[in-house]
Amino acid sequence: MASLALTTPISEPPNSSTTSTNALTVSHQIGIAILVLAFILGFPGNIFVVWSVLCRVQQRSVTCLLVLNLAAADAFVLLSAPFFLRLLAGGRGWEFGDVMCKTVHYLCCVNMYVSIYLICLMSLDRWLAVTRPFLSQRLRNKRTIYLAMLGIWVMAFLLALPMPFYRRIRQIREYNNMTLCLPYHFNFKGHEVFQYLFETLMGFVVPFTFILACYTSVIRRLRSAMFHGRVKGSLLILLIIITFAVFWLPYHLINILQVIGVLQDSQTLSNLVKAARPNVTAFAFLSSSVNPILYVFAGSSYIRRAGLSFMAKLFEGTHSDHSVLSRRGTSTDNSNLAKLTIKSLQSRDRVRNKSCGEEESKKMEMSCKEELKSLTTVQ
Repeated sequence: MASLALTTPISEPPNSSTTSTNALTVSHQIGIAILVLAFILGFPGNIFVVWSVLCRVQQRSVTCLLVLNLAAADAFVLLSAPFFLRLLAGGRGWEFGDVMCKTVHYLCCVNMYVSIYLICLMSLDRWLAVTRPFLSQRLRNKRTIYLAMLGIWVMAFLLALPMPFYRRIRQIREYNNMTLCLPYHFNFKGHEVFQYLFETLMGFVVPFTFILACYTSVIRRLRSAMFHGRVKGSLLILLIIITFAVFWLPYHLINILQVIGVLQDSQTLSNLVKAARPNVTAFAFLSSSVNPILYVFAGSSYIRRAGLSFMAKLFEGTHSDHSVLSRRGTSTDNSNLAKLTIKSLQSRDRVRNKSCGEEESKKMEMSCKEELKSLTTVQ
């Protein structure tokens, strides 16, 4: 994940025009507003989700546990918001040293990977519940779920390793030697292309293709005669997927444009990317604060009845929906198996009857021939 701060320094260089200063000020105000909104809404909201799951939910489904991990990752990354607010509002550049420069951006990148691959696991779980109910029931145990979530966290920390490698503090002479935390690619285009292409492929294209494949199969299955009605768990996960795509797609499009600009050596495209990246990155930062709002809307029917426990009721509802879905799949598969068994028995009986009839006719034919032969002999 690229820097949430502007790629241009906070203070304008000498001889800058009034127009550019005003534009920079407006850009800073937008960035500060987005970060404040994300922190005020997102951090308490995600903490509330974590508390609801840990203290209120009695039967934790796979969806519930994945939402818990997603909320914990979002709450953790939102703790970096004060660093970027200080950078934007302070006007003194990056004041926290090289280690924090690398660490903060590394954790933001880890959150991006954790979020998208947890959504992948949600989609896989939903696909198994709908299309492979027997296999889903066998895999739905605590050991398998915890191992899968641990694997996602480990993979996210590994995939995010290029971020601290390509991030360091630099002093910009043109801006009175102000220190900034900026991308650094060792003046080699290959490193720049690798970072942004790798980030977009592994953080969006590959996982999102997997998600679309899973849900395409799920939708086809749900539209068949096998399942009817609305499934809350599926709708909740669909909302999470759509939200992630809306907030992160602009960021990854900018990554692709930057790669194209580097390969084509286009200064115009590079300037466009530099101007757009701070805004799309701040917009992506909002994705960590939106999911609790989705849960509130999804669980609005429980608010009057359950009060602060409404979110627990929502997640318990996803557990019951999955159980109903699995039972439907199991009963349907059992009925289909019974039908197939009956058909096979009927077919076997018809074959047996047919063979028995042929044998009887042969016996009757032989007896007639013998009787005719005996009559001929007597005559």
